[in-house]
This record gives sequence, C-alpha cells and structure tokens, in this order.
Amino acid sequence: MDTTPDALELVLDRAAAAAPALAAQPPRARAALLIALADALEAARDRLVPIAERETGLTRARLDGEVARTAVQLRLFAEAVRAGDGADARIDEADPGFVLGARPDLRRTRIPVGPVLNFSASNFPFAFSVLGGDSASILAAGCPLIVKAHSGHPELSEATAEVAQRVVEDLGLPAGTLQLIHGQQAGVAAVQDSRVRAGSFTGSTLGGRILADLAAARPAPIPFYGELGSVNPVFVTPAAMTENGPALAADYVASVAGSAGQLCTKPGLLFAAQDDAFLSAVAEAGDAAGAAEHRLLGPRIAEAYRADLEAVLAIDGVDPVVSGTMRIDAEGDGWVTPTIVRVSLHTLRAHREVLAEEHFGPCSVIVDVPAEEPFAPLVGEFITGSLTGTLHLSRGERDGASDAASAADAGADPALGALVSALAEHAGRVIFDGWPTGVAVTPAQQHGGPWPATTNDSSTSVGTAAIGRFLRPVAFQNAPSAYLPAALRDANPLGIPQRRSAAGESISWGRALG
Repeated sequence: MDTTPDALELVLDRAAAAAPALAAQPPRARAALLIALADALEAARDRLVPIAERETGLTRARLDGEVARTAVQLRLFAEAVRAGDGADARIDEADPGFVLGARPDLRRTRIPVGPVLNFSASNFPFAFSVLGGDSASILAAGCPLIVKAHSGHPELSEATAEVAQRVVEDLGLPAGTLQLIHGQQAGVAAVQDSRVRAGSFTGSTLGGRILADLAAARPAPIPFYGELGSVNPVFVTPAAMTENGPALAADYVASVAGSAGQLCTKPGLLFAAQDDAFLSAVAEAGDAAGAAEHRLLGPRIAEAYRADLEAVLAIDGVDPVVSGTMRIDAEGDGWVTPTIVRVSLHTLRAHREVLAEEHFGPCSVIVDVPAEEPFAPLVGEFITGSLTGTLHLSRGERDGASDAASAADAGADPALGALVSALAEHAGRVIFDGWPTGVAVTPAQQHGGPWPATTNDSSTSVGTAAIGRFLRPVAFQNAPSAYLPAALRDANPLGIPQRRSAAGESISWGRALG
C-alpha cells in the first residue's frame, strides 16, 4: 500500500500547484470547506467507525466520541477563520512626524506557508489523523494538505480521505487541496522535498526527532511541529489527600486506564505524601478497571509497552499497587489491564531513566514524597518538558488564594506558588483539581510544551492558535491598496480586527506609563 516515488511526485506537484489558489481564497471559502468536511465526516460515521474499531481495538463509544470531537474541531477552525484569527493585521500609518524620522506606511499580516505534510497519530484515528486537528489547522491557514497515513489504520485513512476528497471536488477546489500518502519512505522523502514548506507529527520521541532533524537539515530548513512524549506529573497536597483521597484515587485510575493508557496526556507520575487509605482506594479502583482487558493499538506499541513494563517491575523498590496483566495474542496484539506501582523518592532518583519516562500504555508511578520535601524542586529535577502539569488542592487551599485583589496580595501559599511557577515553566498546560486526559477542544487550549513534549514549545496542536503554525508574516511598505491583502486594506472587507498605529502617536509613547 506504500506510495511509490512516481505517485509521490504527482502528489507533491499537485500540492504545489494548489498552493496559490488556496492562499487566495477568502476566509469564508476556507470556512465553507471546513464545515463541509465536518458534515461529511459525521454523515460517514456509521461506515468509518467499524473500520477504526477493527484496525485500532478502540471501543465504539470512544470512537463515536472522537468523530464528534473531530467535527467540532473542524467547525471551531471555521469560526476562527471567519473571525480573522491568525491574520494578526497590523497597520502603521505613514507618519512624517515620527520621532525617529519619517515613517512609511507599513502593514503586516500573515500568509499561508504553502504545502504542509501532516504525519497522523496512531492513538487518535480521527482526531489526529486525516481530518484531525493538525489537518484542520493546515486547511484553515489556506495551505494544501498532504497526510501521511499511520500504518496502524491504513484502511480507515483511505476511507476518510475518500470522504474528504469528494468534498474538495464538490466545492470545485484544486485536486491538491487534500491528499494521502502511505509508507515510511514516502513520508521521509516528502519531508525533504522542497515543495513541502512545513511539517507536523504526532508520535514517538525517536521518530519525531529524526523527522525534525531532516526538516532542519534541508538546504532551506522548514518548521516542523512534533508532539512527541509527555509524563504529565500530578501533585497532590497533604490537605487535598486528607479531604478527598478516595475520590482522587478513583479519578486517577480512570485517567491512567482510559483508552488503555494510550494517550499523550496520561498521568505518568503522581507525587504525594504516603497515605495508606489512598493506596487502598487506588488498588480497589484498579481491580475494578482491570476486570476487562483492553487491546493495545498494534503489535509495535504492544512490544514497546511490554519492554517498558518489564523494566519498571524489575527495579528494586518498585511496589505494585495495581498488578496489571499483559498477554500477546497470535497476531502480536497486546491485551492489557492497568499497572500502577509505588516507589520512594529515593528509588525514583536512582532509576529516573526508567521511572520518569513516558510509558505508552496503562502504567503509572506513585511517588512517596516525605512531608518535609517541597514539591516545586521536584518538577525541575524530574520533568524536562511535559504537555501538562497538575496540582490538586484542598478546598481551603483553593479558597484561601481566591480572595486576592492582585497577584501582590494574593495570599497564596509560597510553596504552592513556587510549584505553580515550576509547572508553568516545564509544561504547556497547568491544571488545578482535574486530570490531564480529556483535552477540551476550545479556542484557549494549549496542547504543547517544552522538549520532549513538542519540538516547538511556542506552538499548540489544539485550539485556534494552532492555525498560526502554518502562516508566516509579511510586511507591505507603501503599497497601493489594490495590491494589499484584504486583511490590510483600510476598507477592511473581511471585517477582522486591525491593530492600528496612527500618525502622531509616537510622540506620546510611554509617557502615560511614567
């Protein structure tokens, strides 16, 4: 099923040919495409979901929900495009009296980068695949989309692409608007081809690093946005444990076990003072969650998880709280139940290269933290970069900090304030009194973080800011209106926000702040 070199050449040519036409489309046309894709995906749900269920082993309920999420993402980006998100239109009026000398008329906006290559994820066959969030943001930016199908669900990828390409054809858009390729060699060749102007990837740290290095090593390097690996640490204060331990235990196990732990936001480390009641509640919830085994996505993931699990359990000082199971069937697929272990802080320090790494599957580590040990330094010690960091507070700890009129008199506990600051430094999303799994698809979402969570810690793959990854800034100086992008014209035909610097303003810059 791999794409041949000749077929790939045709795909790349079509994408390059489509780029000018797509870049010239008004926002309403891009929005119409996204809405039509959402409608078509939902209409094809009953045909597509059974394929996904068979290829991935994910449950029908999970996949139905994922189709809904994917459609919502497409419609969200349609709204963002129509509102002018990403354009970032800035207009500096010509100013002969500018404080540094006469200023020309300068107008800046962002334009599509050109064809983008998106590598699909294995664990989200809809939401991070052919029509997933990366694809939606690429199309919203006005870029031709080339999707490298994931080998774990090739049939679903083909079927979804057929649905999408029918929409493209019905709307009269270029054939290179949305295309699909298969195979590792085709993906590597495409990311190195000069017609591809950016790349996105969701997958392993090793694979993402290889692709990012290839993109950077090109004669003309391109931006490459990879989402690679995340431990997602959780910190529970002693007061929160005393107040809500059993409920926290049940929610923690559910977050670890959901989708067989095959989520980039699964909590991999939980730091808390030793609490026997909490551990008992985790064991009870784990036994319930382990009543039925869940299939992992594919043989490669199963083998990697088996090796990770064996390495964790072989360490002296690792105490199983929930003793999960794993079996490999005749096809090489892995069937698992959750494994949750407990270690001392000393053991974590001695074996951090195993225990403090992502284990892609339903395994998590509880770390006993001595009462005198502050949480904040542990973030920098064990977390290089993460998609999320979570903090559970008691009601009193939360309410005591909520009466603040300003940051200066917030009344927050200094130790907790230091922990929040540390989490913000090392994670893309800081969560209070919740769990990292279940990423809200909404404009303000941030789904990124420092390496190795992503290859670019200033970007996100969820939320409307994701569009900006596939736009580049261009300024126009003293341009006649007819040659300006619509976003920069004084008449503002798009009706989008424009940030203006009027003539004469420079004289007063900073004066009011003094």
